[in-house]
Amino acid sequence: MSSKDNENEQEAQKDKEISEIEKKIDASKPKKEVERKEQTPKEEVPQKQKSSPNPKKFEKIATEKENKGTKNKTLFILMSIISIWIIVLLFSTIFALLNLGKTTIAKGVSIKGIDVSNLTVEEATNKINEAINVELLLGMDIIYQDYKVDFDVNQIQYTYDVSTAIREAYRIGKNENIVSNNYELLATVLFGKNIEPKASYQEESLNGIVDDIGAKVPGLVVQPSYYKEGEQLIINRGTDGIIIKKEVLKQDILRNIQNRNALNIMKNSEEEVIQLQVEEAKPEPIDLDKIYQEVYSEPKDASYIAEPFQLIPEEQGVDFAISMEEAKAIINTADSEEYSIPLKLTPAKKTIADIGTEAFPYLISSYTTKYDASNTNRSGNLRLAANKINGKLLMPGEEFSFNEVVGKRTIQEGYRNAKIYENGQVVDGLAGGICQISSTLYNAVLLANLEITERRNHSFTSTYVPAGRDATVVYGTQDFKFKNSRNYPIKIEANVANGIAEFKIHGIKEEVEYDIKIIPVTTQTIPYQTEYVPDATLQPGQQKLTQAGHSGCKVTTYIEKRLGGAVISKKVLSNDTYNAMKAIINVGQ
Repeated sequence: MSSKDNENEQEAQKDKEISEIEKKIDASKPKKEVERKEQTPKEEVPQKQKSSPNPKKFEKIATEKENKGTKNKTLFILMSIISIWIIVLLFSTIFALLNLGKTTIAKGVSIKGIDVSNLTVEEATNKINEAINVELLLGMDIIYQDYKVDFDVNQIQYTYDVSTAIREAYRIGKNENIVSNNYELLATVLFGKNIEPKASYQEESLNGIVDDIGAKVPGLVVQPSYYKEGEQLIINRGTDGIIIKKEVLKQDILRNIQNRNALNIMKNSEEEVIQLQVEEAKPEPIDLDKIYQEVYSEPKDASYIAEPFQLIPEEQGVDFAISMEEAKAIINTADSEEYSIPLKLTPAKKTIADIGTEAFPYLISSYTTKYDASNTNRSGNLRLAANKINGKLLMPGEEFSFNEVVGKRTIQEGYRNAKIYENGQVVDGLAGGICQISSTLYNAVLLANLEITERRNHSFTSTYVPAGRDATVVYGTQDFKFKNSRNYPIKIEANVANGIAEFKIHGIKEEVEYDIKIIPVTTQTIPYQTEYVPDATLQPGQQKLTQAGHSGCKVTTYIEKRLGGAVISKKVLSNDTYNAMKAIINVGQ
């Protein structure tokens, strides 16, 4: 007999026992007495007591039956779940096997939020690249009050590693492990999977742009500075102002790029806007001890060694003409913007001029610009600045600072008012024209293949040099600096006469001398606008042009090195933006 037959027989036996017990219970119930009319009650005869059923036995049998039913139900549910799971596993395995042979990306996969389900590698690559191009071509304005900078993502060469992201997307569900593929494909279909491609950019370029903005934003704090003027050390206390939050700006720029969505941009293509974050700042206290250490020097004679060539320039001895206590008293007892400390200057006994021109026999580079000699004020300013630079000697690795060499431009120095750019207009300003000297020197330095360490372009294009080849200077805030990156000393010769400003750089010819070419390329033109100003001095309807407008532009400048006519290298020198100069027309009312 099989185990199943045995279970059925036991079940039948239990049902029979339960039935007999139920009959006994019914039989034990008391019967109703029947009343008989005019019948004398008989004497009750005690009946034999019947045995009652065992309740515990009944409860046990009932419990066993209930447990048996529960076990059957649980077994049924478990078997159903297992069956369903086997079916799902079977179909997912078949699906995984089929997916191994597919040449498209699995369903539910997206890259940078863009659905690439069921696309081939080529189709997905084209789709993602098109979306990324839309995102990266969108312009960005960085704004602080009326100050605005146009930021181009291409300036920092921001890119995404699309190919790696596409490979990762394509490999989903295509591993050697079928079980792993099942789980991966099922999860991708149910929950989706987005892959963020790795982004990269030139951090040095981003830092340069942020530094440039930090130097040009209006209202900057001016730190203490000093310069030598004759036998006086002039110390400027500096002024309160602002500084930009550079790290915040960098993160805002990167976050803006990362969060761009191509679909939203195509719906609304307006340029992104970033509000420049700044904070109030005070200039640092004047550190007279530090200034003294930087200023003090013993006189040294110039010397010259032929083999190997070495030129040691003379150094003038500089010391305070008063005690340190007296100098500090001048700083601490007077509330002034400038302080003057008398100096004791001790000249060297032998100078570079005493050595002779044989120390600088090779003309490394030269550059000239034209100016209007009839404008006496401006011409005088050019000569004053050029004379400060003429004869300047730089040893290898030494840095030149325009503001340090030329000094502060003051009326006492002989500077006069001439035309300058200010707030989008041409106005008279003290020492106008100085930037022509810095720009002419900048080009001579570029052609000498020297290292530029600090340079800023003007807000507007200049007439004396092409856009992309200028260098603006503002004492205390914007400087032009470069290093003598050659192996030998160099000497700067400056001359301003007869409408020509010229700089020459002399030195020793090195083993390899490159031919340098500077190539500015205009990438965008910015049209100018016209402003009409009511003028009560004019007749109604009469117009008078008071300022001619001209367009602005964006310029990328390249520096090209050639040797024997062959191009050795070509790289970006600068990316500059020049604002449009508005036209101003006075109109009679």
